[in-house]
Amino acid sequence: MKPTPKILLVEDEEALGLIIKDSLVHKGFEVLYTSDASLAYHVYEKEKPDLMVLDVMLPKVSGLQIAEKIRIHDQQTPILFLTARTMPSDVLNGYQAGGNDYLKKPFDMQELIVRIKVLLNQNRLLTDENNIQNVTFVTIGDYSFDIMRNQLLYKGIVKKLTAREGEVLKVLYQHRNRLLNRKDFLIQIWGDDDFFSSRSLDVYITKIRRHLKQDSMVQLINHRGFGYKLVC
Repeated sequence: MKPTPKILLVEDEEALGLIIKDSLVHKGFEVLYTSDASLAYHVYEKEKPDLMVLDVMLPKVSGLQIAEKIRIHDQQTPILFLTARTMPSDVLNGYQAGGNDYLKKPFDMQELIVRIKVLLNQNRLLTDENNIQNVTFVTIGDYSFDIMRNQLLYKGIVKKLTAREGEVLKVLYQHRNRLLNRKDFLIQIWGDDDFFSSRSLDVYITKIRRHLKQDSMVQLINHRGFGYKLVC
């Protein structure tokens, strides 16, 4: 049996922290929650979580400082920052401190869960050449994909993507010009490969293909029975 993913959640706003904890537990995660930033590193050392969700603006010790201390000897465990700060420099500071992803408050709980699942399934270092968590824009043919805002830009026209569309396109881009196995794709985004997830993937592939149709050099190819390849 696959072990239950263990998440360390550090959020000083207790009402929000308990809502997040209950939502994650309901989705099958084990959650270690503390509102005391000074205890966070001790809990990390003792429990060895699979992923950490850290509020940036914590009293006494910030989430960035906790991450920096952890990254001295641990480059593997994913860290997702929560913050109300929205300046590009704040986002950059988060990645420089060792974060893998960054979610701005207020956020949709489903989006948090999707991002956690993606990070747990990626199991990549920040230095992985295919990891795009530490950049703001990537180029897909004549398109620019704003990863932080889930926006696709084409010749001055901005198309806002949903959170799930953004995650699907992000994974496709990370595996660009390579065949992405359908089962691996499903597990990375939805956490399973059942019938309903498979049907959902087909819907989102159609949506992404439609969003990218203006550039004929960009192709989203379906290798029937195997998976998908984003050619760009």
